[in-house]
Amino acid sequence: MKNIDAIIFDLNGVFLFSQQPLSQLVANKFNVDKDLFWNKFKETLKIARTSKEMPENLWDPITDLLKINKDEFFNLWFSMDIIDSKMLQFAKDLKNKNYKIFILSNSLKERVQYYRQKFPELFSQFDGVYFSSETGFVKPDPLAFENILKLNNLDPKKCIYFDDSQDNVDAAAALGIQAKLFENLENSKEFIGENNL
Repeated sequence: MKNIDAIIFDLNGVFLFSQQPLSQLVANKFNVDKDLFWNKFKETLKIARTSKEMPENLWDPITDLLKINKDEFFNLWFSMDIIDSKMLQFAKDLKNKNYKIFILSNSLKERVQYYRQKFPELFSQFDGVYFSSETGFVKPDPLAFENILKLNNLDPKKCIYFDDSQDNVDAAAALGIQAKLFENLENSKEFIGENNL
């Protein structure tokens, strides 16, 4: 694809995948209602994704339901993530072809810390990695995209964005970014026009 300077990726669902849905794991392991857990989890996560200093009792609805402490819950949740080595190689190949590559992710502080320790090879490949818990901007808020564009002096029309959430893709596209719903590696290569990678 011509006239592209930068490629921006979501993290979870693109480079990192969960071995099974968290709600299913919790339902099986703790014998709790899957929907009850998921509703409490979504409410808590919405706050956690932008909290640089998280309230101590924020995760109490989850930990009380499961009867475990916060660290045990985080370890259970985060340890399910595995890296897609083929996508990581794709990112390396793009960088070697002089594209700027970035990560833009909605992630809470504790998960970011875990990722930095567990997957250092992921962070070393990118020109910039932006997390909502560090920037304060949660996708699909346009400010999340505008922030990365401004900080890196990027023209939105010369950027491609991949995300596994249609809402986030739509938000990026509204700013003029060439945005595509992430499906798999081959479709991503096709969209960029780098089938030879």
